[in-house]
Amino acid sequence: PHPSEPHPALARATMTWVIASDGDVMEGVSAEAAAIAGRLELGKLIVYWDDNDITIDGRASLSSREDVCARFAAAGWHIERVDDGNDVDAIVRASEAAKKDPRPSFIRVKTIIGYPSPGKQDTSDAHGAPLGKDEITATKKVMGWPDVAFHVPDEVPGLAAEVRAEGAARETAWKAAFAAYEAAHPELARALVAAMDGQLPANWDSTLPVFPTDAKGLATRKASEKTIQSLAKAIPQLVGGSADLAGSNLTTMEGEADFLPEAEGIPRNVNWGIREHGMAAAVNGMALHGGVVPFGATFLIFADYMRPSLRLASLMGVRTRYVFTHDSIGLGEDGPTHQPVEHLASLRAIPGFSVFRPGDANETRECWKQAILADGPAALVLTRQNLPTLDRSVHAPAENVRFGAYVLAEAEGGAPEVILVGTGSEVSVALEARALLASEGIRARVVSMPCWELFLAQSAEYRASVFPASVKARVVVEAGIRMGWERFIGEDGGYVTLERFGASAPAPTLFRELGITKERVVSEAKRLLGR
Repeated sequence: PHPSEPHPALARATMTWVIASDGDVMEGVSAEAAAIAGRLELGKLIVYWDDNDITIDGRASLSSREDVCARFAAAGWHIERVDDGNDVDAIVRASEAAKKDPRPSFIRVKTIIGYPSPGKQDTSDAHGAPLGKDEITATKKVMGWPDVAFHVPDEVPGLAAEVRAEGAARETAWKAAFAAYEAAHPELARALVAAMDGQLPANWDSTLPVFPTDAKGLATRKASEKTIQSLAKAIPQLVGGSADLAGSNLTTMEGEADFLPEAEGIPRNVNWGIREHGMAAAVNGMALHGGVVPFGATFLIFADYMRPSLRLASLMGVRTRYVFTHDSIGLGEDGPTHQPVEHLASLRAIPGFSVFRPGDANETRECWKQAILADGPAALVLTRQNLPTLDRSVHAPAENVRFGAYVLAEAEGGAPEVILVGTGSEVSVALEARALLASEGIRARVVSMPCWELFLAQSAEYRASVFPASVKARVVVEAGIRMGWERFIGEDGGYVTLERFGASAPAPTLFRELGITKERVVSEAKRLLGR
Protein backbone atom coordinates (compact mmCIF):
# COMPACT_ATOMS: atom_id res chain seq x y z
CA PRO A 1 0.00 0.00 0.00
CA HIS A 2 2.14 2.83 -1.29
CA PRO A 3 0.41 6.16 -1.95
CA SER A 4 0.57 7.23 -5.56
CA GLU A 5 1.21 10.75 -4.32
CA PRO A 6 3.73 11.03 -1.47
CA HIS A 7 2.21 12.39 1.68
CA PRO A 8 3.77 15.84 2.16
CA ALA A 9 4.24 15.50 5.91
CA LEU A 10 5.82 12.07 5.56
CA ALA A 11 8.06 13.31 2.76
CA ARG A 12 9.44 15.98 5.08
CA ALA A 13 9.75 13.71 8.09
CA THR A 14 11.42 10.63 6.71
CA MET A 15 15.03 11.62 7.34
CA THR A 16 17.42 9.26 9.09
CA TRP A 17 20.05 10.98 11.25
CA VAL A 18 23.02 9.05 12.63
CA ILE A 19 25.68 10.05 15.14
CA ALA A 20 28.67 7.76 14.62
CA SER A 21 31.87 7.51 16.64
CA ASP A 22 35.43 6.77 15.57
CA GLY A 23 34.81 3.14 16.51
CA ASP A 24 31.60 3.00 14.48
CA VAL A 25 33.36 4.02 11.27
CA MET A 26 36.15 1.52 11.95
CA GLU A 27 33.75 -1.43 12.11
CA GLY A 28 33.54 -3.40 8.87
CA VAL A 29 29.78 -3.09 8.69
CA SER A 30 30.18 0.66 8.14
CA ALA A 31 31.94 -0.01 4.84
CA GLU A 32 29.15 -2.39 3.76
CA ALA A 33 26.47 0.14 4.73
CA ALA A 34 28.31 3.01 3.06
CA ALA A 35 28.69 1.09 -0.18
CA ILE A 36 25.04 0.06 -0.52
CA ALA A 37 23.73 3.47 0.62
CA GLY A 38 25.92 5.21 -1.93
CA ARG A 39 24.79 2.89 -4.74
CA LEU A 40 21.14 3.37 -3.87
CA GLU A 41 21.58 7.14 -3.45
CA LEU A 42 19.81 7.20 -0.10
CA GLY A 43 19.62 10.98 0.07
CA LYS A 44 17.62 11.03 3.31
CA LEU A 45 20.46 9.39 5.24
CA ILE A 46 22.74 11.85 7.05
CA VAL A 47 25.62 10.69 9.25
CA TYR A 48 27.52 12.90 11.69
CA TRP A 49 30.98 11.50 12.38
CA ASP A 50 31.96 12.51 15.91
CA ASP A 51 35.67 12.67 15.10
CA ASN A 52 37.45 13.05 18.45
CA ASP A 53 40.39 10.70 17.63
CA ILE A 54 39.88 8.75 20.86
CA THR A 55 39.01 5.11 21.46
CA ILE A 56 39.19 3.09 24.68
CA ASP A 57 42.86 2.21 24.20
CA GLY A 58 43.97 5.75 23.36
CA ARG A 59 44.34 7.70 20.13
CA ALA A 60 42.40 6.32 17.19
CA SER A 61 45.61 6.74 15.23
CA LEU A 62 47.03 3.77 17.15
CA SER A 63 45.04 1.53 14.83
CA SER A 64 43.93 3.75 11.94
CA ARG A 65 45.19 6.52 9.71
CA GLU A 66 42.48 6.15 7.10
CA ASP A 67 41.02 9.14 5.29
CA VAL A 68 37.47 8.29 6.34
CA CYS A 69 35.84 11.11 4.37
CA ALA A 70 37.62 9.91 1.22
CA ARG A 71 36.25 6.41 1.77
CA PHE A 72 32.67 7.66 2.01
CA ALA A 73 33.20 9.99 -0.94
CA ALA A 74 34.46 7.03 -2.98
CA ALA A 75 31.25 5.19 -2.09
CA GLY A 76 29.21 8.04 -3.58
CA TRP A 77 28.42 10.15 -0.51
CA HIS A 78 28.17 13.92 -0.20
CA ILE A 79 30.81 15.15 2.28
CA GLU A 80 30.68 18.10 4.68
CA ARG A 81 33.23 19.12 7.31
CA VAL A 82 32.78 21.03 10.58
CA ASP A 83 36.12 21.89 12.19
CA ASP A 84 34.69 22.90 15.58
CA GLY A 85 32.05 20.68 17.13
CA ASN A 86 30.97 23.52 19.41
CA ASP A 87 30.09 25.72 16.43
CA VAL A 88 26.35 25.08 16.29
CA ASP A 89 25.84 27.43 13.36
CA ALA A 90 28.40 25.52 11.29
CA ILE A 91 26.67 22.23 12.10
CA VAL A 92 23.33 23.71 11.02
CA ARG A 93 24.81 24.95 7.74
CA ALA A 94 26.35 21.56 7.01
CA SER A 95 23.05 19.84 7.83
CA GLU A 96 21.06 22.08 5.52
CA ALA A 97 23.53 21.45 2.71
CA ALA A 98 23.23 17.73 3.34
CA LYS A 99 19.43 17.81 3.13
CA LYS A 100 19.61 19.47 -0.27
CA ASP A 101 22.03 16.93 -1.78
CA PRO A 102 20.43 13.89 -3.47
CA ARG A 103 23.16 11.59 -2.16
CA PRO A 104 23.59 10.26 1.38
CA SER A 105 25.66 12.72 3.40
CA PHE A 106 28.63 12.25 5.72
CA ILE A 107 29.43 15.19 7.99
CA ARG A 108 32.78 15.10 9.77
CA VAL A 109 32.45 17.03 13.05
CA LYS A 110 35.75 17.56 14.85
CA THR A 111 35.19 17.38 18.61
CA ILE A 112 37.16 17.09 21.86
CA ILE A 113 36.05 14.23 24.06
CA GLY A 114 35.37 15.25 27.67
CA TYR A 115 35.36 18.97 26.89
CA PRO A 116 35.69 21.17 28.97
CA SER A 117 37.06 18.89 31.70
CA PRO A 118 40.48 20.44 32.46
CA GLY A 119 42.14 17.16 33.45
CA LYS A 120 40.49 14.52 31.26
CA GLN A 121 39.40 16.18 28.04
CA ASP A 122 41.01 14.78 24.89
CA THR A 123 42.02 11.56 26.67
CA SER A 124 40.77 8.00 26.66
CA ASP A 125 40.02 8.40 30.38
CA ALA A 126 36.91 10.32 29.34
CA HIS A 127 35.73 7.52 27.05
CA GLY A 128 34.32 4.84 29.28
CA ALA A 129 34.51 5.98 32.89
CA PRO A 130 32.97 8.76 35.02
CA LEU A 131 34.98 11.94 35.41
CA GLY A 132 35.13 11.47 39.18
CA LYS A 133 34.13 13.87 41.95
CA ASP A 134 37.18 16.14 41.82
CA GLU A 135 37.13 16.44 38.03
CA ILE A 136 33.40 17.20 38.04
CA THR A 137 34.04 20.04 40.50
CA ALA A 138 36.86 21.36 38.32
CA THR A 139 34.71 21.14 35.18
CA LYS A 140 31.82 23.01 36.82
CA LYS A 141 34.26 25.76 37.77
CA VAL A 142 35.34 26.09 34.13
CA MET A 143 31.68 26.25 33.07
CA GLY A 144 30.73 28.75 35.77
CA TRP A 145 28.20 26.37 37.32
CA PRO A 146 27.59 26.04 41.06
CA ASP A 147 29.21 22.99 42.66
CA VAL A 148 25.98 21.23 43.66
CA ALA A 149 24.86 17.66 43.00
CA PHE A 150 22.09 18.63 40.58
CA HIS A 151 21.70 21.95 38.84
CA VAL A 152 19.26 23.15 36.18
CA PRO A 153 20.22 26.54 34.67
CA ASP A 154 17.50 29.19 34.93
CA GLU A 155 17.02 29.41 31.17
CA VAL A 156 16.26 25.68 30.70
CA PRO A 157 12.52 25.74 31.64
CA GLY A 158 11.87 28.56 29.17
CA LEU A 159 13.75 26.76 26.39
CA ALA A 160 11.88 23.54 27.16
CA ALA A 161 8.57 25.37 26.89
CA GLU A 162 9.59 26.73 23.48
CA VAL A 163 10.46 23.24 22.27
CA ARG A 164 7.12 21.87 23.49
CA ALA A 165 5.23 24.65 21.77
CA GLU A 166 7.11 24.14 18.52
CA GLY A 167 6.50 20.37 18.68
CA ALA A 168 2.79 20.89 19.33
CA ALA A 169 2.53 23.26 16.37
CA ARG A 170 4.27 20.79 14.09
CA GLU A 171 2.01 17.98 15.28
CA THR A 172 -1.07 20.07 14.61
CA ALA A 173 0.17 20.94 11.11
CA TRP A 174 1.01 17.29 10.40
CA LYS A 175 -2.46 16.13 11.47
CA ALA A 176 -4.09 18.77 9.30
CA ALA A 177 -1.97 17.73 6.31
CA PHE A 178 -2.81 14.07 6.86
CA ALA A 179 -6.51 14.84 7.22
CA ALA A 180 -6.43 16.61 3.86
CA TYR A 181 -4.60 13.69 2.31
CA GLU A 182 -7.08 11.24 3.84
CA ALA A 183 -9.98 13.17 2.38
CA ALA A 184 -8.39 13.12 -1.08
CA HIS A 185 -7.13 9.50 -0.97
CA PRO A 186 -9.12 7.59 1.69
CA GLU A 187 -8.15 4.07 0.62
CA LEU A 188 -4.47 4.87 0.28
CA ALA A 189 -4.48 6.68 3.61
CA ARG A 190 -6.03 3.68 5.35
CA ALA A 191 -3.54 1.35 3.70
CA LEU A 192 -0.65 3.59 4.73
CA VAL A 193 -1.77 3.70 8.37
CA ALA A 194 -2.28 -0.08 8.40
CA ALA A 195 1.17 -0.69 6.93
CA MET A 196 2.86 1.65 9.41
CA ASP A 197 1.02 -0.14 12.23
CA GLY A 198 2.36 -3.48 10.99
CA GLN A 199 -1.01 -4.84 9.93
CA LEU A 200 -1.19 -7.40 7.14
CA PRO A 201 -3.80 -7.26 4.36
CA ALA A 202 -6.94 -9.33 4.90
CA ASN A 203 -6.70 -12.95 3.72
CA TRP A 204 -3.03 -12.55 2.84
CA ASP A 205 -2.46 -16.27 3.32
CA SER A 206 -5.49 -17.50 1.34
CA THR A 207 -3.60 -18.01 -1.93
CA LEU A 208 -0.45 -19.68 -0.63
CA PRO A 209 0.49 -22.66 -2.81
CA VAL A 210 -0.51 -26.24 -2.04
CA PHE A 211 1.99 -28.79 -3.32
CA PRO A 212 0.87 -32.20 -4.64
CA THR A 213 2.32 -35.43 -3.32
CA ASP A 214 5.53 -36.19 -5.20
CA ALA A 215 8.05 -38.91 -4.38
CA LYS A 216 10.78 -37.09 -6.33
CA GLY A 217 9.80 -33.95 -4.52
CA LEU A 218 11.03 -30.41 -4.46
CA ALA A 219 13.87 -28.57 -2.75
CA THR A 220 12.47 -26.50 0.09
CA ARG A 221 14.27 -23.47 -1.38
CA LYS A 222 12.16 -24.01 -4.53
CA ALA A 223 8.97 -24.38 -2.49
CA SER A 224 9.97 -21.17 -0.73
CA GLU A 225 10.36 -19.41 -4.08
CA LYS A 226 6.82 -20.35 -5.08
CA THR A 227 5.53 -19.23 -1.69
CA ILE A 228 7.36 -15.91 -1.97
CA GLN A 229 5.61 -15.20 -5.28
CA SER A 230 2.24 -15.64 -3.58
CA LEU A 231 3.28 -13.55 -0.59
CA ALA A 232 4.55 -10.78 -2.88
CA LYS A 233 1.14 -10.47 -4.51
CA ALA A 234 -0.76 -10.63 -1.23
CA ILE A 235 1.52 -8.40 0.87
CA PRO A 236 2.57 -5.29 -1.06
CA GLN A 237 4.81 -4.27 1.86
CA LEU A 238 7.08 -7.30 1.33
CA VAL A 239 10.52 -5.96 0.39
CA GLY A 240 13.87 -7.71 0.37
CA GLY A 241 16.46 -9.68 -1.49
CA SER A 242 19.65 -11.65 -1.41
CA ALA A 243 23.31 -11.02 -0.66
CA ASP A 244 24.38 -11.71 -4.26
CA LEU A 245 22.80 -15.18 -4.21
CA ALA A 246 19.31 -14.54 -5.56
CA GLY A 247 19.71 -17.25 -8.19
CA SER A 248 20.52 -19.75 -5.45
CA ASN A 249 18.32 -18.49 -2.63
CA LEU A 250 15.41 -18.10 -5.11
CA THR A 251 14.09 -14.96 -3.46
CA THR A 252 13.47 -12.65 -6.43
CA MET A 253 9.88 -11.41 -6.59
CA GLU A 254 8.79 -11.90 -10.18
CA GLY A 255 7.61 -8.84 -12.07
CA GLU A 256 8.89 -6.45 -9.41
CA ALA A 257 11.53 -3.80 -10.00
CA ASP A 258 15.00 -3.82 -8.48
CA PHE A 259 15.50 -1.25 -5.75
CA LEU A 260 17.69 1.23 -7.62
CA PRO A 261 17.66 5.03 -8.01
CA GLU A 262 16.71 4.70 -11.68
CA ALA A 263 13.87 2.25 -11.01
CA GLU A 264 10.38 3.14 -12.12
CA GLY A 265 7.32 2.34 -10.02
CA ILE A 266 7.70 0.79 -6.59
CA PRO A 267 10.93 -1.25 -6.40
CA ARG A 268 10.81 -4.26 -4.06
CA ASN A 269 13.79 -6.49 -4.95
CA VAL A 270 16.94 -5.36 -3.12
CA ASN A 271 20.34 -6.44 -4.44
CA TRP A 272 22.34 -6.32 -1.21
CA GLY A 273 25.62 -7.35 -2.77
CA ILE A 274 28.13 -9.50 -0.90
CA ARG A 275 27.38 -7.69 2.35
CA GLU A 276 25.66 -10.09 4.75
CA HIS A 277 26.21 -8.00 7.88
CA GLY A 278 25.17 -4.79 6.16
CA MET A 279 22.10 -6.55 4.78
CA ALA A 280 21.02 -7.80 8.21
CA ALA A 281 21.59 -4.38 9.77
CA ALA A 282 19.59 -2.67 7.03
CA VAL A 283 16.74 -5.17 7.39
CA ASN A 284 16.65 -4.30 11.10
CA GLY A 285 16.43 -0.62 10.27
CA MET A 286 13.64 -1.17 7.77
CA ALA A 287 11.64 -3.15 10.33
CA LEU A 288 12.19 -0.50 12.99
CA HIS A 289 11.05 2.23 10.59
CA GLY A 290 7.86 0.33 9.82
CA GLY A 291 5.61 0.25 6.79
CA VAL A 292 7.40 -2.70 5.18
CA VAL A 293 7.89 -6.43 5.79
CA PRO A 294 11.63 -6.77 5.11
CA PHE A 295 13.76 -9.85 4.52
CA GLY A 296 17.32 -10.77 3.63
CA ALA A 297 18.69 -14.00 2.16
CA THR A 298 21.97 -15.87 1.85
CA PHE A 299 23.47 -19.33 2.44
CA LEU A 300 23.09 -20.65 5.99
CA ILE A 301 26.87 -20.81 6.38
CA PHE A 302 27.05 -17.02 6.01
CA ALA A 303 24.72 -16.43 8.94
CA ASP A 304 28.01 -16.18 10.85
CA TYR A 305 28.66 -12.81 9.21
CA MET A 306 25.20 -11.61 10.23
CA ARG A 307 25.17 -12.71 13.84
CA PRO A 308 25.62 -9.27 15.53
CA SER A 309 22.58 -7.93 13.68
CA LEU A 310 20.58 -11.15 14.16
CA ARG A 311 21.18 -10.88 17.88
CA LEU A 312 20.19 -7.20 17.90
CA ALA A 313 17.01 -8.02 15.98
CA SER A 314 16.06 -10.43 18.73
CA LEU A 315 17.15 -8.08 21.50
CA MET A 316 14.94 -5.34 20.04
CA GLY A 317 12.11 -7.72 19.15
CA VAL A 318 11.88 -6.45 15.57
CA ARG A 319 10.02 -8.45 12.95
CA THR A 320 12.79 -9.24 10.52
CA ARG A 321 12.77 -12.26 8.21
CA TYR A 322 15.69 -14.25 6.83
CA VAL A 323 15.96 -16.94 4.17
CA PHE A 324 18.93 -19.28 4.65
CA THR A 325 19.37 -21.88 1.91
CA HIS A 326 21.96 -24.64 1.32
CA ASP A 327 21.30 -25.77 4.86
CA SER A 328 23.51 -28.84 5.32
CA ILE A 329 26.03 -31.24 3.83
CA GLY A 330 23.31 -31.73 1.21
CA LEU A 331 24.75 -28.84 -0.80
CA GLY A 332 27.45 -31.27 -1.91
CA GLU A 333 30.65 -30.46 -3.73
CA ASP A 334 31.26 -26.97 -2.34
CA GLY A 335 32.72 -28.83 0.61
CA PRO A 336 33.10 -28.21 4.35
CA THR A 337 33.77 -24.47 4.07
CA HIS A 338 30.22 -24.03 2.77
CA GLN A 339 28.47 -26.87 4.62
CA PRO A 340 26.84 -25.58 7.82
CA VAL A 341 27.14 -27.99 10.74
CA GLU A 342 26.92 -25.88 13.92
CA HIS A 343 24.69 -23.15 12.54
CA LEU A 344 21.27 -24.46 13.50
CA ALA A 345 22.41 -24.75 17.11
CA SER A 346 23.98 -21.30 16.92
CA LEU A 347 20.77 -19.65 15.69
CA ARG A 348 18.59 -21.59 18.12
CA ALA A 349 20.78 -20.29 20.95
CA ILE A 350 19.64 -16.70 20.32
CA PRO A 351 16.78 -15.89 22.75
CA GLY A 352 13.56 -14.94 20.99
CA PHE A 353 14.80 -15.96 17.54
CA SER A 354 12.53 -18.43 15.68
CA VAL A 355 14.27 -20.96 13.43
CA PHE A 356 12.10 -22.85 10.91
CA ARG A 357 13.48 -25.90 9.10
CA PRO A 358 10.67 -27.42 7.00
CA GLY A 359 10.64 -31.09 6.03
CA ASP A 360 8.86 -30.81 2.69
CA ALA A 361 7.24 -28.31 0.33
CA ASN A 362 3.98 -27.96 2.25
CA GLU A 363 5.79 -27.51 5.53
CA THR A 364 7.76 -24.76 3.78
CA ARG A 365 4.54 -22.94 3.00
CA GLU A 366 3.40 -23.24 6.59
CA CYS A 367 6.79 -22.18 7.94
CA TRP A 368 6.62 -19.03 5.81
CA LYS A 369 3.17 -18.33 7.23
CA GLN A 370 4.34 -18.72 10.81
CA ALA A 371 7.48 -16.66 10.12
CA ILE A 372 5.37 -13.81 8.78
CA LEU A 373 3.18 -13.97 11.90
CA ALA A 374 6.11 -14.19 14.36
CA ASP A 375 6.39 -11.33 16.86
CA GLY A 376 10.18 -11.22 16.57
CA PRO A 377 12.88 -12.23 14.09
CA ALA A 378 12.45 -15.50 12.21
CA ALA A 379 14.56 -17.51 9.79
CA LEU A 380 13.67 -20.16 7.23
CA VAL A 381 16.39 -22.78 6.77
CA LEU A 382 16.03 -24.50 3.41
CA THR A 383 17.54 -27.28 1.32
CA ARG A 384 19.36 -27.19 -1.98
CA GLN A 385 18.43 -30.81 -2.74
CA ASN A 386 14.95 -32.18 -3.49
CA LEU A 387 12.87 -33.66 -0.68
CA PRO A 388 9.81 -35.90 -1.16
CA THR A 389 6.53 -33.99 -0.91
CA LEU A 390 4.64 -36.08 1.62
CA ASP A 391 1.17 -37.54 1.11
CA ARG A 392 -0.91 -35.57 3.58
CA SER A 393 -3.84 -37.96 3.23
CA VAL A 394 -1.61 -40.50 4.96
CA HIS A 395 0.45 -38.23 7.20
CA ALA A 396 -0.66 -35.42 9.49
CA PRO A 397 -1.49 -32.08 7.82
CA ALA A 398 1.31 -29.59 7.27
CA GLU A 399 -0.81 -26.95 9.01
CA ASN A 400 0.34 -28.56 12.26
CA VAL A 401 3.60 -26.65 11.77
CA ARG A 402 1.84 -23.97 13.83
CA PHE A 403 2.60 -26.11 16.91
CA GLY A 404 6.35 -26.17 16.18
CA ALA A 405 6.42 -29.99 16.39
CA TYR A 406 3.75 -32.56 15.70
CA VAL A 407 3.16 -36.27 15.25
CA LEU A 408 3.68 -36.72 11.55
CA ALA A 409 3.23 -40.51 11.48
CA GLU A 410 1.92 -42.56 14.38
CA ALA A 411 3.20 -45.98 15.33
CA GLU A 412 1.29 -48.85 13.74
CA GLY A 413 -0.29 -51.57 15.85
CA GLY A 414 -0.28 -49.89 19.24
CA ALA A 415 1.45 -47.36 21.45
CA PRO A 416 4.88 -46.24 20.23
CA GLU A 417 7.96 -47.96 21.61
CA VAL A 418 10.32 -45.34 20.18
CA ILE A 419 9.99 -41.78 18.91
CA LEU A 420 11.98 -40.67 15.87
CA VAL A 421 12.39 -36.91 15.54
CA GLY A 422 13.52 -35.16 12.38
CA THR A 423 13.78 -31.71 10.86
CA GLY A 424 14.24 -30.57 7.28
CA SER A 425 15.75 -33.10 4.91
CA GLU A 426 16.00 -35.67 7.71
CA VAL A 427 12.23 -35.97 8.21
CA SER A 428 12.03 -38.33 5.24
CA VAL A 429 14.96 -40.31 6.68
CA ALA A 430 12.98 -40.78 9.90
CA LEU A 431 9.95 -41.95 7.91
CA GLU A 432 12.05 -44.50 6.04
CA ALA A 433 13.49 -45.73 9.35
CA ARG A 434 9.96 -46.08 10.76
CA ALA A 435 9.04 -48.39 7.87
CA LEU A 436 12.14 -50.52 8.46
CA LEU A 437 11.38 -50.78 12.16
CA ALA A 438 7.77 -51.73 11.44
CA SER A 439 9.00 -54.59 9.24
CA GLU A 440 10.79 -55.91 12.33
CA GLY A 441 7.74 -55.48 14.55
CA ILE A 442 8.98 -52.32 16.30
CA ARG A 443 6.42 -49.54 16.72
CA ALA A 444 7.90 -46.10 15.95
CA ARG A 445 6.30 -42.67 16.01
CA VAL A 446 7.75 -39.98 13.75
CA VAL A 447 7.72 -36.38 14.95
CA SER A 448 8.46 -33.52 12.58
CA MET A 449 9.91 -30.59 14.52
CA PRO A 450 10.41 -27.63 12.20
CA CYS A 451 10.55 -25.01 14.98
CA TRP A 452 11.76 -25.55 18.55
CA GLU A 453 10.67 -22.10 19.62
CA LEU A 454 7.04 -22.59 18.57
CA PHE A 455 6.92 -25.98 20.22
CA LEU A 456 8.27 -24.66 23.51
CA ALA A 457 5.55 -21.99 23.46
CA GLN A 458 2.82 -24.68 23.49
CA SER A 459 1.08 -25.93 26.61
CA ALA A 460 2.68 -28.60 28.76
CA GLU A 461 -0.21 -30.89 27.85
CA TYR A 462 0.43 -30.55 24.13
CA ARG A 463 4.18 -31.07 24.51
CA ALA A 464 3.53 -34.20 26.55
CA SER A 465 1.19 -35.49 23.86
CA VAL A 466 4.02 -35.34 21.33
CA PHE A 467 6.73 -36.63 23.69
CA PRO A 468 4.94 -38.74 26.30
CA ALA A 469 7.04 -39.36 29.38
CA SER A 470 6.28 -43.08 29.09
CA VAL A 471 8.33 -43.33 25.87
CA LYS A 472 11.94 -43.03 26.97
CA ALA A 473 13.46 -44.32 23.73
CA ARG A 474 13.91 -41.31 21.46
CA VAL A 475 16.14 -40.77 18.43
CA VAL A 476 16.83 -37.46 16.70
CA VAL A 477 18.09 -37.30 13.12
CA GLU A 478 19.45 -33.95 11.94
CA ALA A 479 22.40 -33.10 9.70
CA GLY A 480 24.00 -30.83 12.28
CA ILE A 481 25.55 -31.01 15.72
CA ARG A 482 23.45 -32.48 18.54
CA MET A 483 23.82 -29.48 20.86
CA GLY A 484 20.49 -28.52 22.39
CA TRP A 485 18.58 -31.64 21.44
CA GLU A 486 19.18 -33.06 24.92
CA ARG A 487 16.19 -31.12 26.24
CA PHE A 488 13.89 -33.22 24.04
CA ILE A 489 15.78 -36.51 23.64
CA GLY A 490 17.71 -36.76 26.90
CA GLU A 491 21.41 -37.26 27.46
CA ASP A 492 21.05 -40.99 26.88
CA GLY A 493 18.91 -40.71 23.76
CA GLY A 494 19.83 -41.75 20.26
CA TYR A 495 21.65 -39.21 18.14
CA VAL A 496 22.00 -39.45 14.38
CA THR A 497 23.75 -36.11 14.02
CA LEU A 498 27.04 -34.66 12.75
CA GLU A 499 29.82 -34.03 15.21
CA ARG A 500 32.38 -33.17 12.54
CA PHE A 501 32.72 -30.97 9.47
CA GLY A 502 31.53 -32.18 6.09
CA ALA A 503 33.43 -33.03 2.94
CA SER A 504 33.31 -32.43 -0.81
CA ALA A 505 31.17 -35.03 -2.56
CA PRO A 506 27.68 -35.43 -4.01
CA ALA A 507 24.94 -35.12 -1.39
CA PRO A 508 23.85 -38.82 -1.43
CA THR A 509 27.45 -39.91 -0.92
CA LEU A 510 27.92 -37.53 2.00
CA PHE A 511 24.73 -38.60 3.77
CA ARG A 512 25.73 -42.24 3.36
CA GLU A 513 29.37 -41.87 4.36
CA LEU A 514 28.66 -39.56 7.31
CA GLY A 515 25.90 -41.76 8.62
CA ILE A 516 22.76 -39.66 8.17
CA THR A 517 20.83 -42.74 7.06
CA LYS A 518 17.73 -44.75 7.85
CA GLU A 519 19.93 -47.72 8.80
CA ARG A 520 21.73 -45.73 11.46
CA VAL A 521 18.42 -44.42 12.83
CA VAL A 522 17.16 -48.00 13.05
CA SER A 523 20.37 -49.06 14.77
CA GLU A 524 20.06 -46.32 17.38
CA ALA A 525 16.39 -47.16 18.01
CA LYS A 526 17.18 -50.84 18.51
CA ARG A 527 20.10 -50.01 20.79
CA LEU A 528 17.82 -47.94 23.03
CA LEU A 529 15.24 -50.72 23.09
CA GLY A 530 17.84 -53.39 23.78
CA ARG A 531 16.92 -55.33 20.64
